[in-house]
This record gives sequence, C-alpha cells and structure tokens, in this order.
Amino acid sequence: MPLPSGSSAAEAPDAAGPSGPSGAPGPSFSPLYQQIKGLLTRSLQGGEWKPGEAIPSEMELAARFRVSQGTVRKAVDELATGNLLVRRQGKGTYVATHAEASTQYRFLHLVADDPGAARLQRRLLDCRRLRASAEVARALGLRSGEAVIQVRRLLLQDAQPVVLDDIYLPGTLFKGLSVERMDSYKGPMYRLFEAEFGVRMIRAEERLRAVAAEALAAQLLATAPGVPLLSVERLSFTYDDKPVELRRGLYRTEHHHYRNELN
Repeated sequence: MPLPSGSSAAEAPDAAGPSGPSGAPGPSFSPLYQQIKGLLTRSLQGGEWKPGEAIPSEMELAARFRVSQGTVRKAVDELATGNLLVRRQGKGTYVATHAEASTQYRFLHLVADDPGAARLQRRLLDCRRLRASAEVARALGLRSGEAVIQVRRLLLQDAQPVVLDDIYLPGTLFKGLSVERMDSYKGPMYRLFEAEFGVRMIRAEERLRAVAAEALAAQLLATAPGVPLLSVERLSFTYDDKPVELRRGLYRTEHHHYRNELN
C-alpha cells in the first residue's frame, strides 16, 4: 500500500512502499525518493515512455504515487543527473536518448589536443556472428559458446586512424545487425542500438592500460609495431545493471588525450 504523502521509509519501516500501475510494491527500507526513483526506472525499462518522449509532470507523478511533489522532484533530479532523463526549460522532462548532443558521445573520452580538430569519423571493417569465448561470455553474462556479434571499426580524424575498436554484443539482442545496416545509419552507434534494437546504454565501466601495438593493430592504425597505445576496455550496461556491450579499444595518443572529469 502506498506511503502517505510526505512520509519516508524511516518513518514507516514496515510499509511496503509506493506502488506503480502494476500494483507491485516498491522496495522497503530506503528513502522515499529512492523508491520513487526505482518505480520511475522500472517504467523507463518497461518502455512506458520511449526515448525522446516527455514523462508526466511532477504534479501528475506525485498524484500517481501518492507522495509529495518535492519527493518526485528529487527522484527526477537523480535520474537526470544519471542521464536517464533530460530537463528542458519551459518544456518539461524527457526520456534521454543517445540522439541528444549531450549524451551522444558521453562514454568516449578521447579528445584532440587541437580544440578546432574535426569530429572523429567511423569506418566499419567487419561485423560477424560468432561463438563467445569464455572471457567475452563471462563479461556479458552469457554461457561460453553462446552467440555474440563482433563489430570491428576504426575512428579516424582527417583520414588518419586514431581508434581501433572491437565490440562484442549479445547475439540474441542484436539479431540482424550487419555492416550494411550500420553503414546506412548516419547517427551515433548507440542511437542505432536504442532506436532499432531497443537496447539503451545506461552506464559503463572502463579499464585502461598502456600497451605496445601488435602487428595487425599497427597495420590497421597506420602506425609501427611496438608503438605505445592506450588500451581501453569498456563494459556497458543497460537497466538492472545488465551488461550488453564489451568494447576493446586501442587509442593512438600522439595528437589526442584521454580526458575525464572527477567529482
């Protein structure tokens, strides 16, 4: 049964928490706004509001969950901070999409030393279906030998290769993905995944190390074997912390650097 407006989980520890349209109880023993955040996230995950669509107003959501408008605002603020929602002044709050300029390349932290350098361009080299190695399967939460899609691509600046990416995706989620399909889509790759396969990247974890270029990588990156490269392994997650992409990138850094903001 929903908590009364203005209540908190600490004030009513035995309460089940607010319920959504399905009537399923929310989590207990957490701040009320966190419970509302969880219910909103479930609605996003279930596709109640599609990427780019407006969500109901704070007043409507407060009435729906029978909580205060301030509680809803705090939940929405956190979802906006996490790039799941986007506030637009005077227009309302919308489901974030990888088509948004602010979120298109938020997982790519490679920056040109020259501020006026052109945006990186992609060149797809291969897209094939294969059986996952034990290592790839473990990262993606699959069984060893289960089908994955491997995409190999270059990112170039002024026709010079800068990044070599090997991308692994669960085969069941990305049936029909091909070089032709990706080549015909002019927007960001994550927007393609979101719009045509219903898979939205929510967050990512990365591991960085310095490596020496092996022969094939050196050839594809138009550099010499043994040249230092930055290796970036990224695991991307969708809702419920489900891993849906393993990306292994090799970065040339003669004219680029890896930039991150720490709070």
